[in-house]
Amino acid sequence: MLWCGWGDPAKARELPEQVRGLLRDLLGVRAPDAPAAALESVRLPPVALTPAQLEALAGVVGAEHVRTGHEERVRHTRGKSTPDLLRIRAGDGSDAPDAVVLPGSHKEVAALLALCARERVAVVPFGGGTSVVGGLAASARDGFAGVIALDLARLDRLRSVDAESMTAEFEPGVRAPDAERLLAAHGLTLGHFPQSFEYATLGGFAAARSSGQASAGYGRFDDMVVGLTLATPSGTLELGRAPKSAAGPDLRQLVLGSEGAFGVITALRLRVRKAPAERVYEGWRFPDWTAGSAAVRALAQEGPTPAVLRLSDETETMIGLAKPDAIGSGGSGGSGGCLLVAGYEGASVSARREAAGAVLARVGGEPLGEEPGRAWEHGRFSAPYLRDSLLAAGATVETLETAGFWANLPRLYDAVRLALLGALGSPLVMCHISHVYETGASLYFTVVTPQDGDPVAQWERAKTEVNAAIVAAGGTISHHHGVGRDHRDAYAAEIGPLGVAVLQAVKARLDPAGILNPGALVAGP
Repeated sequence: MLWCGWGDPAKARELPEQVRGLLRDLLGVRAPDAPAAALESVRLPPVALTPAQLEALAGVVGAEHVRTGHEERVRHTRGKSTPDLLRIRAGDGSDAPDAVVLPGSHKEVAALLALCARERVAVVPFGGGTSVVGGLAASARDGFAGVIALDLARLDRLRSVDAESMTAEFEPGVRAPDAERLLAAHGLTLGHFPQSFEYATLGGFAAARSSGQASAGYGRFDDMVVGLTLATPSGTLELGRAPKSAAGPDLRQLVLGSEGAFGVITALRLRVRKAPAERVYEGWRFPDWTAGSAAVRALAQEGPTPAVLRLSDETETMIGLAKPDAIGSGGSGGSGGCLLVAGYEGASVSARREAAGAVLARVGGEPLGEEPGRAWEHGRFSAPYLRDSLLAAGATVETLETAGFWANLPRLYDAVRLALLGALGSPLVMCHISHVYETGASLYFTVVTPQDGDPVAQWERAKTEVNAAIVAAGGTISHHHGVGRDHRDAYAAEIGPLGVAVLQAVKARLDPAGILNPGALVAGP
């Protein structure tokens, strides 16, 4: 992973001329490209842990797995939100951990948590480092002797496959592409392909309640978790004896989405599916957002629901964001309207495609064939690379998402757009629906605006206004990015004071010393 941006440095992209033209003509961005600070010049706080504490950590995992080098600390500083990248590009490593510690087993994780609780050392669990909501900032130093990043990369095994039950047990540090490769040897798949797919881990997916681009067919990641093991400073939780149970509240749901604030996931039992023999993606055009949304709702409620179902609004269609490799050329054949991408996987693809096509045609859709679908598939993981180039060119680019019931979705869509326009002046605001349910859907926004003199503060002001707008409009503060620190206050408003008190009580019981990811998910009591 590129330390100051996204992904494989070999895949870094020059900004296409048509995109530079959009920045100039639509937004007035004319700033020269600004290079990131050199890795060695990133400013880090001194290591706060004492030699005795570092030696104690090494006693648990081995000296080679306790790292305090400059590059290791920089690479474990924050996540990959736009503010995270702006700060690190400017050489600000103030949120760096004091050490990076890599346990190799559940036993070592449990021992590390017990040690850190005794020594008052904060612990930030670290998977792929792809958080975009401030979930990895080791900034809560007051009252702690230091902060470690608990990197789970050594917990990277597929432990077992139960072909009869269609489940597989993994360790949490397995990256998504490796999980698919390991399952493919058994003819299986998870079917979980979020935009962070190339680098995110299975433990991170569970901890943040991730949702993949094929969620309409395979479900969210939390739907896939049938069992898990959680290490906490107070002991171990083993959860999931059966697919479903009436034996009280399901404690798995308390762990899913807890973002390392309650404990560290050390094992996951996941539902798997047979690998699809066929995948087909296609495009449809609708005259406007209202018509397209009605079409998506019809498929979600009447069926058959494609594995992938994505609707871009007029602006996103015009820009071509559904086809990042050809951005600026328009997303639906250059004739306006809204582009819908539908993808079909598995058995009976032709029959399901025909049935879904009949629904889409009935509600006013115009078929565009497979080319728009293939273009989306080819560029489905490209947008974060493009963001790096846009940041260097002087444009702030960020995403945010929410979800709501169908009846409230128009109000929520308008509220977010108006909040962004009010906070940023004349930004480019794009939106798509990419996760659908019978009762509602998610809204995923991308905003591009010229950077001012302090782009981090510029975005933080906008984010504060958008968070308030989402809460006021009756949406959830996050559908799949999580809470972290960026959404914590809005999440508190969403669940209310009693809900916050319940979570604080859970944290106090599992993590009495408050060492686990302090500041994330829920404020201290």
